[in-house]
Amino acid sequence: MLARTPVTPNQVSVAAFLAALGALALLAVGRNIEAGALIQISSVVDGVDGDLARAKSMASRFGGVFDAVLDRYADAAIAGGMAWYALEREDAPGALVVGFGATVAFLLVSYSRARLEREGGMEAASALLGFASRDVRLLALAAGAALGQAYWALLVVGAVSYATVAWRLWSFRRPRAVEP
Repeated sequence: MLARTPVTPNQVSVAAFLAALGALALLAVGRNIEAGALIQISSVVDGVDGDLARAKSMASRFGGVFDAVLDRYADAAIAGGMAWYALEREDAPGALVVGFGATVAFLLVSYSRARLEREGGMEAASALLGFASRDVRLLALAAGAALGQAYWALLVVGAVSYATVAWRLWSFRRPRAVEP
């Protein structure tokens, strides 16, 4: 539907990022149900930019990098908002530490995939996706936020993210022949 409008893929990427920032703001003021909805909206909107770029023949290396960078900022904003919510409204020990740990885990999932693509090719990266895609992680965080269980959602999604990185490293550890 957006392919027939002047909306660009980069504008869609920014919209997804702004939705994540909105979720951070809503979590900070205790509006967890609305924040959960906004986290999921951010995820859905983020799924549109690449398809729109292909549909409009506007795919570019810059657009891919721009989207990936905004996605990392969005992940950090969502995790930060959830940690803030958990600190202020849940009886959660170490809420900020769990939030920080989850943020690092999210970054490592993305970084490990990028390195796999570089070192092993797209096939290797596709074969080693892990236990939960970004969409699944965001859905779990959205549900955790909406249910007022930000701490546990961060703890579980962070743990699954670390497990994904460990599994990728373990699976990719075999020496590969290097072409001269």
